[in-house]
Amino acid sequence: MEKDPFHLQNESILTLKEWNAMNENLVTGFTTKRGGFSTNFFESLNVGLHVLDDKQVVVKNRDKIARQIDIPLSHWVFADQVHKEHIQKVSKRDRSAGTTSYETTISKSDGLYTNEMNTVLALCFADCVPLYFYAPTHHMIGLAHAGWKGTVKNIAGNMLTLWTEKERIDPKDIYVSIGPSIGSCCYQVDDRVIDGVKKCLQKDANKTYTEVGRGQYRINLKLVNKLICLQFGVSEQNISVSEYCTSCCDRLFFSHRRDQGKTGRMMSFIGLKEV
Repeated sequence: MEKDPFHLQNESILTLKEWNAMNENLVTGFTTKRGGFSTNFFESLNVGLHVLDDKQVVVKNRDKIARQIDIPLSHWVFADQVHKEHIQKVSKRDRSAGTTSYETTISKSDGLYTNEMNTVLALCFADCVPLYFYAPTHHMIGLAHAGWKGTVKNIAGNMLTLWTEKERIDPKDIYVSIGPSIGSCCYQVDDRVIDGVKKCLQKDANKTYTEVGRGQYRINLKLVNKLICLQFGVSEQNISVSEYCTSCCDRLFFSHRRDQGKTGRMMSFIGLKEV
């Protein structure tokens, strides 16, 4: 996908090329499932410690990515991701959280942000929507994990509220990128999800789904998150959305829904290198 904001840098990493061009010290990425050391259901670049893969192999996979961006894994920070809306600001003292053990992740969090240099934020995915946030004027970076539960609980809006109210960042100075995730082509939900979408969106909720049967809908969760960002004041020109569907692109990505739960995890990451 030549026009996609996420460009395949090598077999293992898609990167936000335009963001990286804004700041050569910014590192961004979304991993594929290729180029790692895992076997069986997890072949080959599984980076999730919470699935039944060999933990030493998972750490080896993570370390491979860390070496490629030239920031050691000991400087990375992972959250435990509980499908809720809590976001945690992290600093240098949080480095290495969750890197080699799931038990040491930043707990009860689905979003992370920081303005610390050489601190890489990371989250794991296998269909849910990865949200990337960047405010160049404040050297602020953030990530959020938006499954349907996190989306309707407004995790994108929570990140933007923290940045605008606590960090005093103008919404017009914030960039958002919505990464590879399951598309409406492959994602069918029920009334419970649609009711949640209607509650979290002030308008245009009907643009995000199509009814395909009684109480059954195909939903564009990426679009839901984009509309949330717009209603919180982010400029449309500052929002990019990947067209990659993790379920369709079986050569590139793991997919929890496609693989019926027997699958690995990809990883979103963002960091700022020391000048």
